[in-house]
Amino acid sequence: MLALAAGTAGATGLFHDTPSGPHALPGDNLPPFGVKDADGRLPPPPPLPPGMKWPAGGGPPESTAASPSLAEATRMATAAIRACTASGARVGVAVIDAAGEARVLLNAPGTDGSHGFVGMRKALVALAFARPSSTVAAHAQDPDVLARVTQAMFVEGGALPIRRGGRVIGAIGVSGAMGLPIGGHDEACAAAGLQR
Repeated sequence: MLALAAGTAGATGLFHDTPSGPHALPGDNLPPFGVKDADGRLPPPPPLPPGMKWPAGGGPPESTAASPSLAEATRMATAAIRACTASGARVGVAVIDAAGEARVLLNAPGTDGSHGFVGMRKALVALAFARPSSTVAAHAQDPDVLARVTQAMFVEGGALPIRRGGRVIGAIGVSGAMGLPIGGHDEACAAAGLQR
């Protein structure tokens, strides 16, 4: 179904980028240079293999995963932020595609910037289970559910799958609204985003 288990995918990209760790979000793939290593060194970029050239712009897409368009994803995220802001909550919103990759990541003014990433982790839950993340959270201790949860997921309410033509093409996740049940207000804002 979905290759959402960060840290288990093979190396990708020109420089064999790999996930940054077991808690990495989809798309958080790093090249083997430019990031301080365990020995405290900053590896330089490797030379290109003989005969290889930098890819030209306009090449094939890096992803062909089903997803809402950029305009749709932006409208959804903006509508979710507006809904939460109207009730006094400062949130972050992530809209992801069917592969779990971020399409839009927005944080409302006054947030610390982390909420969008937590929203993305919630969205991964809604995507992987094709249901609201609150429903998954309510059954999280079920061994069959727990077996499908990855280290990149945040299993609380706040995210909903995005459907088109009967299939899930992504998810929207919201984080930062307070109150009980945890994520309840976030999920209401995500629902407002889907109404866009």
